[in-house]
Amino acid sequence: MESRSVPPGPYRATKLWNEVTTSFRAGMPLRKHRQHFKKYGNCFTAGEAVDWLYELLRNNNNFGPEVTRQQTIQLLRKFLKNHVIEDIKGRWGSENLDDNNQLFRFPATSPLKTLPRRHPELRKNSIEYFPRDKDTIFKLRNLPRRTPKRQGLHFSQENTEKIKHEIINEDQENSINNRKISQEDVEEVWRYIILIYLQTILGLPSLEEVINPKQVIPQYVMYNMANTSKHGVVILQDKSDDLPHWVLSAMKCLANWPRSNDMSNPTYVGFERDVFRTIADYFLDLPEPLLTFEYYELFVNILGLLQPHLERVAISALQLCCLLLPPPNRRKLQLLMRMVSRMSQNVDMPKLHDAMGTRSLMIHTFSRCVLCCAEEVDLDELLAARLVSFLMDHHQEILQVPSYLQTAVEKHLDYLKKGHIKNPGDVLVAPLPTYSYCKQISTQEFDEQKVSTSQAAIAELLENIIKDKSLPLKEKRKKLKQFQKEYPIIYQKRFPTTESEAALFGDKPTIKQPMLILRKPKLRSLR
Repeated sequence: MESRSVPPGPYRATKLWNEVTTSFRAGMPLRKHRQHFKKYGNCFTAGEAVDWLYELLRNNNNFGPEVTRQQTIQLLRKFLKNHVIEDIKGRWGSENLDDNNQLFRFPATSPLKTLPRRHPELRKNSIEYFPRDKDTIFKLRNLPRRTPKRQGLHFSQENTEKIKHEIINEDQENSINNRKISQEDVEEVWRYIILIYLQTILGLPSLEEVINPKQVIPQYVMYNMANTSKHGVVILQDKSDDLPHWVLSAMKCLANWPRSNDMSNPTYVGFERDVFRTIADYFLDLPEPLLTFEYYELFVNILGLLQPHLERVAISALQLCCLLLPPPNRRKLQLLMRMVSRMSQNVDMPKLHDAMGTRSLMIHTFSRCVLCCAEEVDLDELLAARLVSFLMDHHQEILQVPSYLQTAVEKHLDYLKKGHIKNPGDVLVAPLPTYSYCKQISTQEFDEQKVSTSQAAIAELLENIIKDKSLPLKEKRKKLKQFQKEYPIIYQKRFPTTESEAALFGDKPTIKQPMLILRKPKLRSLR
């Protein structure tokens, strides 16, 4: 069945649930079955449901080929619990389903979930920061400053001044008419810039149903941008928020296996499994996922960009969203993704599970440590697995610091400083930057455009060879001969006849004479 991609928007997880259940009810084959000397019509076995749903999920752009058969069974159990399906006797509400010949059927009632309505006050607070008209100016409100949560994050005066001086131009003090930029102004500009870029990348008319502007803490973004190692990993000033030293040692051991496994480490059988279990236990015991509960809806929306032709869009969006994380969470995510990526690519890594490969084990173990909802959501595990798989493959780009963001903030602050306000006490006003939006196309259109673009470039190369007057005639013939051998179809379009090819060199086409046919003498009889 052809999969559809659920676009970004509010309550995307619920929309995905409705899409999967609708596809399952519409496409799952039903037939007669015999059980305990009785015949039952319009039903299916649990094993048949697992087979069909497994293929549906793997071929669906919203979930991808990383879906496992066990995850499919878990989803079918949730179908049974939520009355998407029922057993042949009409029982439902439990998760008593296994990969066997037990018979199930579809109930007459609709399994679709209703979309919850957002609280009017939250909607009001969110709408006021996102202008409907993109041609108007954007007003930076003097919002109440939100203090960071208890993450043990301490901002030193030195780092604060460093960020401030990097942003504010040196000639500010020498200008009489320029407005002095306060630290609060800097923080509000950071919030505005990162939100407007995120809205642009996602291609949404508004972010009001995806993220509340108050959820963006400028101090976190500024810290994550300014305090990094040479490898781009966040450096924490308060070491009590860092990973325990024994977890860091265990992660380094597996990330650098077998180089780190020197004679000082134990060498008993199963040592690497014990080290991995130690790391997994630590992350599984964290009070909330690394992407935090409050950003769940934001990251779930980005999952709808995880398609082959939208890969760059997804990377750019995730790059911005990961900057919003508390610095301790961002550092843990960076180190975890580096470890699991290296382990999954390491051919020398011993087998860590009897039934699963290393990559599948990494995704299965850490997916809910990275993304999950505060309230249980039926597709949590599948959505988290999809995101972790993408992070593993692109973590170096996603978790690096985007330099364009710093440049945009500096320019915006310069607008504020040079006359875009009348009085220091007025509302800060700055012109909204102009952005060009990309139109989303289907995979088929993308493939067709890719082929046509490549052919156009090759045809242009042929024209350059033809029009190159500095190229000797003999060399030009040689290159054209080589081009005809490599790209015969494009060459045929340019020179459909021998006359058109001969006209290029100013000589007559050579017509091969028919070979001389010798008549065989008739053998006569000697008689």
